[in-house]
Formats: sequence, C-alpha cells, structure tokens
Amino acid sequence: GLIYKVDIRDNAEGKADIYVQMTLTSPACPVAQEMPGMVQSALFPLAGVGHVDVEIIWDPAWEPSMMAETAKLQLNMFT
Repeated sequence: GLIYKVDIRDNAEGKADIYVQMTLTSPACPVAQEMPGMVQSALFPLAGVGHVDVEIIWDPAWEPSMMAETAKLQLNMFT
C-alpha cells in the first residue's frame, strides 16, 4: 500500500529513468525524511537504471484496507 506508482521511461543515454510516487502510513513516520533516499538506493544499483526520482504524496491517504491480505495475516489484522 505504500507504492502508488512506478513509471519507467527510456532516456537519451539508453538507460531507464524511474519515477516513483509513494506515501507513508503517517506524516509523523520516523523515517519520512530518509524514505525517498532509501528507495533511490534500492533502485540505483539495478542494471540499466539512469535517474531515479521519488516523490512522497499524501493523496490518497494510506489506510489499512490498502494492505495485501498476506501483510494483514502477518500482522494479525483480520477481523
């Protein structure tokens, strides 16, 4: 539920520029400032990656219903 969009486009150098739109579970998330850099650090080492841009957005707001069933099961969130 945290990654909303990933757009991959070829650039002039023949590499893939990646744009990621994501959100956090809360604006008060303790890793809010570091998260875009963490996502970039995970993508840059991949072969053929050019530029990586990560944007934190707040609309739509994250809510637990966006979680995968497997994640809910791991967190015992079934009602």
